[in-house]
Amino acid sequence: MDAALCAFDADGFVTHWNREAERILGWSPGEAVGRQGFAGWAVRSSDADEVQGRLLAAMHASGRQVHEFALVRKDGGRVLVRTQSAAVRGPDGKPAGVYCAFSEVHAQIDLERSIALSEALFEDASWGVVIVDADLRPAVCNGHAARALGSGRTAVLGRPLGELIAQGVEELEGALAHVLSEGAPPAPMEVWVSVRGTDGKQDRRCWRSGFVRLASPLAEEPVPLGVGWLFQDVTEAKLTEAEGSQLRFRAHQLHRAARAASECEDPGEAATVHLDFALAGFADHAVIDLVASEEPLRLVRAAATPSGAPGPSLLVTRGALPVRYGEGHPALQCVERAGSVRAGAPGAADAAEWAAARQWPEGSRFALCAVLRSRGRTLGVVTFLRGASRARFERGDAMYAESVAALIAGAVDLAT
Repeated sequence: MDAALCAFDADGFVTHWNREAERILGWSPGEAVGRQGFAGWAVRSSDADEVQGRLLAAMHASGRQVHEFALVRKDGGRVLVRTQSAAVRGPDGKPAGVYCAFSEVHAQIDLERSIALSEALFEDASWGVVIVDADLRPAVCNGHAARALGSGRTAVLGRPLGELIAQGVEELEGALAHVLSEGAPPAPMEVWVSVRGTDGKQDRRCWRSGFVRLASPLAEEPVPLGVGWLFQDVTEAKLTEAEGSQLRFRAHQLHRAARAASECEDPGEAATVHLDFALAGFADHAVIDLVASEEPLRLVRAAATPSGAPGPSLLVTRGALPVRYGEGHPALQCVERAGSVRAGAPGAADAAEWAAARQWPEGSRFALCAVLRSRGRTLGVVTFLRGASRARFERGDAMYAESVAALIAGAVDLAT
């Protein structure tokens, strides 16, 4: 056995002594079996009666008795052990002796700590803990992880991760397979995933994940039992970090645009400079339309980005021809409201027709119109356009577009 084991008959004589007991105390089975109690060899004489009494008392007690004793090694050293003793019954059911399993206290405490840690992780941990088997299926899961995966603790067990996670599952399974074959990575990794919700919605989350390879301690050679996967949801922190980085970049772009525009002799050119700096990381195309008449409301194209190859925005030189915007066009709504307007194609299949009907470059799917106002007058509208590869415009994007529009409006006012 892996545990040290000895046994006593009803008179206190040692009847059994295994190899683990020999390893801990140094006494061989031949030296131990046949001795009465531990007195004079395995315990100090002053402690012998107390130790003997506690061990033999287990013959008349129910269940196991747990004690801690200081035993004496063969080399004279002392070792503190924790014992579990219980009665051995004879054929007639009467106590015939006592068996005693013992181990060094520090080893026992290490074991208990390991068990306590495992139980705490799978009950009270504030982060997700999952044991994934060699087939990359959850074998054990704590409550936090089950909630993050959108299911119950038992419902996730044995299921492929692809049934629980919609996006990001390939990256996650690749990391788990790497840990099984190569071992744990040197640092935690961040994985963006979308969990398959029961209501059909997919919520995109960022999980900071750590992995450890689990191997059986009982095998002669390490046998992988699976992977311990611990993760924490850091979505809010990552979004805040990204938002802060975006704000710093946009402020830097506004500063660079102001400096570049200040060197332009032509105010119209200054307007296109502001437009070009605003496009970086923000939109794919942009157009500037100016108010030609208020009754009826007509807009003329003043500048636009190239519709083909990338390049700087160009001023329109073909004359003040009105843009054929139909009723309810987002640019007309923007001028009428004197406020920003966001719009988007109803579906990917309708994007081409939607953009063509609004006189916008091919591939446009999302639009954001910001009004150009200066000295209490509405001068026109600037429209930023995004393709299908980008996300739709949000409220924070509208605030940035309005800042750019204020700079463009100042340049347009000088030009007129």
